[in-house]
Amino acid sequence: MSAVGGLSEALTARPKLRAAAGFALGAVVLFGVAPLVLSDFRLNLLSKYLCFAIVAIGIGLAWGRGGLLTLGQGVFFGLGGYAMAMHLKLADAGPGQMPDFMVLYGQMDELPAWWAPFASPWFAVPAAVILPMLVALVLGLLVFRRRIRGAYFAILSQALAGAMAILLIGQQATTGGTNGLTDIDAFFGYDLEDPVNQRTVYVLIAATVLALLWLARQLIQSRYGELLVACRDAEERVRFLGYDPATVKLVAYVVAAGMAGLAGALFVPAVGIISPALIGIVPSLQFVIGVAVGGRATLLGPVLGAVAVAWAQTALSEEFPGGWIYLQGLLFVVVVAFLPGGLASITGILRRRAAAPVPTAGPGTTPSDAAGPPVPDLDPEPADHVPVPTPATATEGAP
Repeated sequence: MSAVGGLSEALTARPKLRAAAGFALGAVVLFGVAPLVLSDFRLNLLSKYLCFAIVAIGIGLAWGRGGLLTLGQGVFFGLGGYAMAMHLKLADAGPGQMPDFMVLYGQMDELPAWWAPFASPWFAVPAAVILPMLVALVLGLLVFRRRIRGAYFAILSQALAGAMAILLIGQQATTGGTNGLTDIDAFFGYDLEDPVNQRTVYVLIAATVLALLWLARQLIQSRYGELLVACRDAEERVRFLGYDPATVKLVAYVVAAGMAGLAGALFVPAVGIISPALIGIVPSLQFVIGVAVGGRATLLGPVLGAVAVAWAQTALSEEFPGGWIYLQGLLFVVVVAFLPGGLASITGILRRRAAAPVPTAGPGTTPSDAAGPPVPDLDPEPADHVPVPTPATATEGAP
């Protein structure tokens, strides 16, 4: 029994050690290698890409685990970004003053009442995360309680992104219209033109990525993570066992919205601008493309995919300014057609091929006999084959 227990502990500890090694490697790359090898300009670009990666973590949780194709994450990204930008514009204007664009475009005499609370960082910073989560909560209650899912849910979320962009464009006097909120040069009193402060913002964003990856891993490996996958694969069975699939999916949707809002808030000091062009339908689709390219069913895949797609957009658009959108579509089609598991599945494919036995034909055997039984899947997608909770545990209640 002691030998069996030791083997069980070893098998349990192995994924934990592998995860710890992965986080350590990520910390070395983000905090050690990248600042040394990248110029200030490229490091600032990486800060922008990592903000997209934060959005991708939430999409990977909601779509990869829960099957919720969220095509409107740009809305939550924009809510977080505008909340942070409003505070920074008010801080730059000074006490009792209005942002420059209100005087220039709107010719307003006083600050709108709904702008006033954002003058306090104690309101603006939490609002950048809580406000997107509240919007997602209201929308999710309306959608999931009515059992809307699949393509209908994707269309509704995309329509929300389009409506949000149109609303912001039409309010030029209070939101900056198509220009958005620009010329953000300071972040809580620190000059964003200073390379030292830019690197500080990068460190903050990189640390947030690692922290949210750890949070997502905890959710995925918890009982809730099993329920989320079960709702994706066998929703009626989960309901029969006493759980409410609407609540399970709602939690994933709200958490993903909070991550997108936080990403938008960090995007503002990294880039210095937030505008409707960054939160409409097209940016929302680009978020999803990055997750699909990286591998939505894995933990690290969405992060790598988001960074890779954003980097490719920058690099290729410099060479092909008018053709990047076509190259992006081609990349998405190629990955979906020939690598449906995304870039993260390449290592699993290579391991399976390396572990496949080489057929040898002995005397008196046919080629079919020499091939042997089919090779089992040694590295299945982590989002698949997760068991639905059994009736014995169903009485414990939903998370």
